[in-house]
Amino acid sequence: MDFSVLAGIVPTAARAAGLALLGLLGSYANTALAQRRLISDRDLYDFVWVGDPQVAPDGARVAFVRVTVSENREGYDTTIWAVSTSGADAPHPLTAGRHDSAPRWSPDGKYLAFLRGAEHEALKPPSPQLWLLPMSGGDAFPVTDLPKGVGDPVWSPDGKLIAFTSATNAEDLAKQQKQRSGGSEAAKEPESDVHVITHAYYRSNDEGYLDPKHPEHIWLLDVPLGADARRPPRSLTSGRFDEGNIVWADAARLYFTTTRLDEPYYELPRSELYSVAVSGGEPKRITRIDMEVHVPALSPDGRRLAFIAEREQPIRSYSQPHLWVLDLAAPQSPRDLTQKFDWDVGDGVFGDNAPPRAAGQSPPVWTADGSALIEIYSKQGQTNLARFDVASGAESDLTSGNQSISNWHLVSGSGKLLVSASTPTRIGDLFLLDPATGGSPLQLTHSNDALFGKLELTEPEELWYTSFDGRRIQAWLQKPPNFDPRRKYPLILDIHGGPHTAYGYVFDHEFQWLAAKGYLVLYPNPRGSTSYGEAFGNIIQYHYPGDDYRDLMAAVDTVVGRGYVDTNKLGVTGGSGGGLLTNWVVGHTRRFTAAVAQRDIADWAAWWYSADILFFFPNWFRAPPFEDPDDYRRRSPITYIKNVTTPLMLVLGDADTRTPPGAGGEQMFRALKYRHVPTVMVRFPNETHELSRSGQPRHRVERLDHIAGWFDHWLLGVPKPEYEVTQ
Repeated sequence: MDFSVLAGIVPTAARAAGLALLGLLGSYANTALAQRRLISDRDLYDFVWVGDPQVAPDGARVAFVRVTVSENREGYDTTIWAVSTSGADAPHPLTAGRHDSAPRWSPDGKYLAFLRGAEHEALKPPSPQLWLLPMSGGDAFPVTDLPKGVGDPVWSPDGKLIAFTSATNAEDLAKQQKQRSGGSEAAKEPESDVHVITHAYYRSNDEGYLDPKHPEHIWLLDVPLGADARRPPRSLTSGRFDEGNIVWADAARLYFTTTRLDEPYYELPRSELYSVAVSGGEPKRITRIDMEVHVPALSPDGRRLAFIAEREQPIRSYSQPHLWVLDLAAPQSPRDLTQKFDWDVGDGVFGDNAPPRAAGQSPPVWTADGSALIEIYSKQGQTNLARFDVASGAESDLTSGNQSISNWHLVSGSGKLLVSASTPTRIGDLFLLDPATGGSPLQLTHSNDALFGKLELTEPEELWYTSFDGRRIQAWLQKPPNFDPRRKYPLILDIHGGPHTAYGYVFDHEFQWLAAKGYLVLYPNPRGSTSYGEAFGNIIQYHYPGDDYRDLMAAVDTVVGRGYVDTNKLGVTGGSGGGLLTNWVVGHTRRFTAAVAQRDIADWAAWWYSADILFFFPNWFRAPPFEDPDDYRRRSPITYIKNVTTPLMLVLGDADTRTPPGAGGEQMFRALKYRHVPTVMVRFPNETHELSRSGQPRHRVERLDHIAGWFDHWLLGVPKPEYEVTQ
């Protein structure tokens, strides 16, 4: 493989490539609007998402996960499809399962390994198993049957082994064997559902209650040549600590990371790098890295490891992710390639339509000669690809423009890049770029063309404004189709969560739909947002909420000053950190006619005691609430509940442990009901903090309906008996 063509790319060519990509992605805007209709809430049921693209070793085709809404609208179907990199053929399915994911090519391209979850309907299908699909023809066949399932498959360089992770232990295997052999009744008894909790970190918003008896370990499978030649996989590691980030060193050994601490939350995040021989034996610790390592990638010569990580010292509210290189011959001091690059490497902007399942994650990509790394970075609402010189850290853009790139791969032998890219008017599709020539990109998938070609979608207006202290803030304004500046429009201020995330140039169904209903939708990136440098992100440490609220009000003032906003019809909403700020807004101003706080926080102290993430270090607060209760009270929206007169809706997920309802919406609801302020609490069964992004499709649509319904009622006077209480 020769990727040396990338080494000579000049910024002009890179910009040309990026602008060409942007022009192609924005093509819908140039089509006549007269034949189109407005987007609806229920169009979500017909969205198609593209996840986890993987280029075949010969570069001729791409396997990817096609994600669609299930027929009953309670979950998502994931199927593996393929498309030629020539663009000559339409994408076609490779597998027929309803919960297939994680396609991984064998080094010779003769097999495709993938994970298949249970076929019965489930919100998140449990215990996926590893399957193989012969690319020469024939049906896919299973190669594992482990009680706790399989994750993160990785082929060995010689194609003879597949490494993966599993939480299965010896007791699980013994019980499985007894059940199969018709053993004792005890083997058939259900496991206890009682949780005996000894760790402060005991549940996760994504996984529910954690099970310390089932840590993730590394397993190996000898690749069978057919369905009848299957051999059971073997556990390569053991013990009481989780392991992951599998990287093959060569055909005989592999690397992985772990943290061998029983209670790691008492220390700053760290990772320990180990190697282990495929023949077995005790793993060897290579080094301790005083950061949490993400997506490691081995250099072509096998001597260096690249990864994404955040510095842990000094302790900040926001620490910017950086690109690091570790010399395996001298592993004690990883080198920060992007120390002087003040943008967010390996991180993107935020929207509500990333693939809700099987999205995949691209590690840093080495060029063939090992002289450079290719990685995304976010800057001022854009997410683009860049080349980072390994010797100097010098950066040069490979794409540019108003877009968000989420997956990327180099195509073998061609120097071309496969990328998945989204804009405010397009959900992510696959494109093939040639950065060396700067020519027009080749679009490989057209996943939503049939639907989006019927819709009247509009690009948001980017605006920059000056806040109270002279700081420049970026925002976007999504206007209704056929916007007329001579009219007066209701406006909704939409606040992102995090707080260390960022809105930007990516498709957001909520904004497009509210605009289609006739609202102006204003979405700023106040101080604390990412993609503006580390200082901008960290400025809110120990001051959240605070001056970010003033940034948000300055955004509203800026748009109101244009003359087309009806100031008697202002709404405000936001989720997570945006829900916290929504509660803060209505406690500090009465300018808004209605508000919707989603997955919110009302009482910081209650949140500190009950959330699934721990703040045992002074990231956001200098001390815990029992040591500094006044600080928690000052920064808690519930403290200002007596000031609230704005009608408020609370949108909550019953299974949300990131912002537990008891620390947020339940408190606001009870207090406002006591005060006779109009308020409604909308609870979504079984939904976690991810309700708006990957919750059940029908719940995602109902969520949109309630948000719009509340604003329609209070801003436009639409009758909504379901929200009214007869006194």
